Amino acid sequence: MNQRSGIRQLVAAQEKAQAGRLVAASICAMIVSAAAVVLLGISAWFLTSSAIAGLAGSVVAMTFNYMVPSAMIRMLAILRTGGRYGERVIGHDAALHALAKLRPQLFDNITRADPAISLGLSSGETSTRLLQDVDAIQDRFVRLSAPWGAGAALLAGIILCAFASPVTALTVAAIGGVYILVAITLAKFATDKPGRDTRIAAGAFKHELTTLMAAAPELRAYGMTQQARDQILASANLYETAQRRLSIGSGWQSLCQTLAMAIAVVAVFVTAASQPAALIALALLGSIAVLDAAGTLIGTLSHKGSIDAAMERLEPLVAAPKDNTDAPVQPRIDIYGQYVLDTRGRLGIGGPSGSGKTTLVEQLMYLRPVVSGTIRLDGHDLGDVSPQQARALFSYAPQQAQFITGTVAQNLRLAAPKSSDEELWAALEDACLAQRLRLSSQGLDMPLGENARYLSGGERRRLGLARAYLRNAPFLVLDEPTEGLDGATEARIIERLDTRLKRTGQGLILISHRPAPLKLCNEIGIVSGRDALGRVEIHVPAQAENRSQTRVV
Repeated sequence: MNQRSGIRQLVAAQEKAQAGRLVAASICAMIVSAAAVVLLGISAWFLTSSAIAGLAGSVVAMTFNYMVPSAMIRMLAILRTGGRYGERVIGHDAALHALAKLRPQLFDNITRADPAISLGLSSGETSTRLLQDVDAIQDRFVRLSAPWGAGAALLAGIILCAFASPVTALTVAAIGGVYILVAITLAKFATDKPGRDTRIAAGAFKHELTTLMAAAPELRAYGMTQQARDQILASANLYETAQRRLSIGSGWQSLCQTLAMAIAVVAVFVTAASQPAALIALALLGSIAVLDAAGTLIGTLSHKGSIDAAMERLEPLVAAPKDNTDAPVQPRIDIYGQYVLDTRGRLGIGGPSGSGKTTLVEQLMYLRPVVSGTIRLDGHDLGDVSPQQARALFSYAPQQAQFITGTVAQNLRLAAPKSSDEELWAALEDACLAQRLRLSSQGLDMPLGENARYLSGGERRRLGLARAYLRNAPFLVLDEPTEGLDGATEARIIERLDTRLKRTGQGLILISHRPAPLKLCNEIGIVSGRDALGRVEIHVPAQAENRSQTRVV
């Protein structure tokens, strides 16, 4: 992988897209820093000179020109305030524009990624990467203007010191250079690793928390809440330990900066001792400004470990997809050379629990890692077909459907965003759920709660079935569609499913332990397990052994 691949390439593309805003923010940062340093120096000179003029008597005080310095101070204050506003607004505008592009790209990559990657991420880990890790990249965008501002402040501070003495300016510049070298070295040991550890520990903590919160009812039922608290506490302690180490590292950097400032102040007194008091005051504050600007630069560099860790954690989400074939895939499926399924065909899949029935259909839809040489789509090995091409052929109602926190209509339209209310009601009728919703005053606008917790198990299953009905795909894949339903409801669903398939012309792949749904199918395959290569073993039932070896469904 080259240095400009993956997440870094995406970030670089956004930096290029936001180049105008980033340049404007950097210019504003330079104005802010230079104005702040010059304002500090002129204020010191002005106050010291005014005090000396006042002590010299009324005649000297009356001849002292305070109008020009006052005007300059006011102008510099306005420049600093306006520049700071511009830097913050423009810099954050650039960062937010970049993030508005990055997050959808990353989410899209997760959905299109190899199942080994996407299924390997928990909900907590995924949200941490899409939120906290991307926020670290936002911090990177915001801080891109900081080095320019620090550079302007360094230059302005050294120029101020030069008014007292060139030797003073060179001495302060040398102290600032040594401080920067020492602080960068210190950052590598004191903040880089703790920054990385903090980023990783934050993801682990959120993963632990969301996983255990999802299982909260079961944990309470089995009296496991104390163990869950202990697990969360252990994860939180790791996170807090990493944060504490990062804070300690930042403290060492602050101490280093304070010592450098003290040395610079002494150096100014030594090298500019023969100069007027006002110029000494000017140089003193100029030296402090130089070290403060250097500290700002080091502060930006101290976040490098955390940002690098975030980039590394995001890298798997943008891994380049496999070079799949671009050939169009037609709705013709060859499963292990035993079943050839066209549209309007109906294949039932049975077998003992845990034998691999769900694995088979999830491989077919690229929801699990694919084993090459087992399934073909339109003559192409499934491993050579892109996940998008394969998934376009299927509408899927899984055994445990997931729902968003929203209304019935919002969950149904996940499958077909442009569906009308009439189409939603038709799908609900076929799933035998319409009457239940019509009894609700809210109908399609009825809220479901988190993961449809306001519905019973059977209602959730039927809602998932209705959602699958809405997608216009060549094949309907149903995994245990009538499990947990009473006999009368199951019979109505089977009857309406048969009518729907005849009307739509869709093919059917149906997994079931129950004999009634399998009667819809004109061919049955029995899954008996998986071989050493991870392939699902499917065979023809004994009563059909006298038929053709390849089953055309």
